[in-house]
Amino acid sequence: MAGRCWTELRRPLRAVPVLEDFLSRYDDAHARDKSLYLSWLADSYLTAGEIEQATAITSRALELSAGVASVRPRQRLAPILHRLKAHQELPSVADVLEKART
Repeated sequence: MAGRCWTELRRPLRAVPVLEDFLSRYDDAHARDKSLYLSWLADSYLTAGEIEQATAITSRALELSAGVASVRPRQRLAPILHRLKAHQELPSVADVLEKART
């Protein structure tokens, strides 16, 4: 919860370590919840200007959310994907934007 709060407060230097620590111990079997927390991590990286890392995390969140019935993970990723469009000249960003369209 703390990582989510720091993300919403736009404090990525505080959010990233908390979220990474939490996610390192969270199993992929909980795909919905893990993809949600990955979305907060991607958001924090993007706020910090770490485009490549935000892109990699967003890609992973998209992969996990593809197999869940809940629409919430995709809803959380939508604004992140929108913000990434400003960097679509980067091949990794172009790839994740294409992945999101399919």
